[in-house]
Amino acid sequence: MQSAQAAMARGRGARPRGKGGLRRAISFLGRHRRSTMMAYGALVIATLAQLAVPQLVQRMIETITKGFTANTILKLPPLAQPLAAAGSGTTVEQLRLDQSGAESALVIAALVIVAFAVMRGLFSFVQSYMAEKTSQGIAFDFRNDIFSKIQRLSFSYYDRNQTGQLMIRATDDVEKVRLFIAQGLVLAAQAFLLLGVTLLILLFTNWRLTLAIIWILPVAFVLFAIFGALSTPLFIQVQMRLSKLNTVLQENLAGIKVVKAFAREKYEQKRFDEAVDSLFHQQVKVSRTFAFLFPLVFLIAQIGQGVILYFGGRQIMDGSLTLGSYQSFSLYLIYVFFPVGQLGFIISLMAQASASADRIFEILDAKSEVTDKPNAPSLPPIQGTVEFREVSFRYFGSSDPVLNHVSFTAEPGQTIALLGATGSGKTTIINLIPRFYDVSEGQVLIDGKAVPDVTLQSLREQIGIVLQETTLFSGTIRDNIAFGRPNASMEEVIDAAKAAAAHDFIMSFPEGYNTPVGERGTTLSGGQKQRIAIARALLLNPRLLILDDSTSSVDLVTEYKIQKALDRLMKGRTSFVIAQRISTVVNADQILVLDKGRLVAKGKHEELLETSEIYADIYHSQLVGDVEVDESALTQGEAQ
Repeated sequence: MQSAQAAMARGRGARPRGKGGLRRAISFLGRHRRSTMMAYGALVIATLAQLAVPQLVQRMIETITKGFTANTILKLPPLAQPLAAAGSGTTVEQLRLDQSGAESALVIAALVIVAFAVMRGLFSFVQSYMAEKTSQGIAFDFRNDIFSKIQRLSFSYYDRNQTGQLMIRATDDVEKVRLFIAQGLVLAAQAFLLLGVTLLILLFTNWRLTLAIIWILPVAFVLFAIFGALSTPLFIQVQMRLSKLNTVLQENLAGIKVVKAFAREKYEQKRFDEAVDSLFHQQVKVSRTFAFLFPLVFLIAQIGQGVILYFGGRQIMDGSLTLGSYQSFSLYLIYVFFPVGQLGFIISLMAQASASADRIFEILDAKSEVTDKPNAPSLPPIQGTVEFREVSFRYFGSSDPVLNHVSFTAEPGQTIALLGATGSGKTTIINLIPRFYDVSEGQVLIDGKAVPDVTLQSLREQIGIVLQETTLFSGTIRDNIAFGRPNASMEEVIDAAKAAAAHDFIMSFPEGYNTPVGERGTTLSGGQKQRIAIARALLLNPRLLILDDSTSSVDLVTEYKIQKALDRLMKGRTSFVIAQRISTVVNADQILVLDKGRLVAKGKHEELLETSEIYADIYHSQLVGDVEVDESALTQGEAQ
């Protein structure tokens, strides 16, 4: 027995806030070790090739300087050359060597630079390709995990979450995380590798000049940390408003016929405009934040360059720094400021990805309120006894019970009709049998076994269900009938269609059972969709059959044909039938009359007419038209 408080507690735990969502998303790299190692290995090689270039440039400049000095001195009169060479700290013989080898050294240095550039380009391609492949693989994993999780969550989760929000998390949020892993994370790794190695080189090369600019880095990091903390909530709001926009769009497209029928296009346009406007203003707020960040980054970089020009110039003037060394130092300095500049872009991607990762893991961490118990056995082939023992049920967040201490027993092969006004609890009863929800109090038993004590799959595989809202999937009519048994033979599909009075209209289509039904079955009428849904349930040949108002969308003749078929098919099966037309259930073995969540009467038709005022009222108010059905219509139904 489960208390309402326990159910509500589980409900509260269904959407935990993601803790370290981005860190957990990055851990998905472990699923793609090979491509990850290739991407980051190529990144290291490409970065080291990049770091070698300033050294080569320094050597080129020094070669050019030596060559220029040698040419200048060797043009002097022979007697003046030794004196000039000594003043330059060299000898005439060394000058001649510098002069003769300058051009070849220059060519070699240029070729080496080109070779390093080619190597860097090659490994940069490998790094970019493998990073993209890895990120796409992680996006694939996320979407599969999200879809798999959504399939396993209980109905109460969907009661509390809009379809549009779930769709955004599986699409846009996953893409935000993927972009960070493909670009932001790689750039961050490159930036810190470049920055760390460059600082070591600079410290060993000229530690005085390095100390003059190193103070800039902690200032930049603090600045980015502040912006990261400020921007993450902004991006969370962006994703929430995007979800709302997507919900409005999804609802409008799904209900476009209703919108047009009630001439509510202007109202829907206003709703959409409000959602777009809200998203627009939030995105402008984000843009304003980063519009301030990036100029600030470049300001810091310019200050650093100004500091280097001043102190570097002084060292050149006092002779402690050569022109080649200064040029090399300047190039390495770019490798310091370039990652600092990139951090703005990295922070932007990271803030978006962090907000999206938290939203993704809210789904992946959600706890289903309906799960298998540890080591729960499978339900053996059922005989069809269904018992409700003092069952009460409350929906999440509601204190008022939808069912209140309902008890009854359905014997194998019986047809149980559920009647009552809207909101009386009829649909809740049939939702509790296949465990779409768990009871708040009491027990639901099948063949004496409480439904929470067996596996969900073994329970639901033995129940045929036709829901009030008929849902068909894109594909052919045959695919939809065989949805629960994809390997069913064509003969079995046709037999189920005939039993549901669907075969004749199916064969009236040029393509017969291969006719595409369109999205949500839009190419079929309501009655046709309902008969296909009935055939889909009957193909399972279930021992337990649930029909939720299954003839509500058909005319009297079609209803008569379906009812005749169902009368035959329900023999030997325990069947629960919800119908607004009492004419479909007057022959039921038990009629359960519900009023405001309570079972107020049960029995057969004749008995209830005499003993239940509520049943008599429903009978006389709803059956007036049904009882006076045109005999010719029924005769026509018999003939067909």
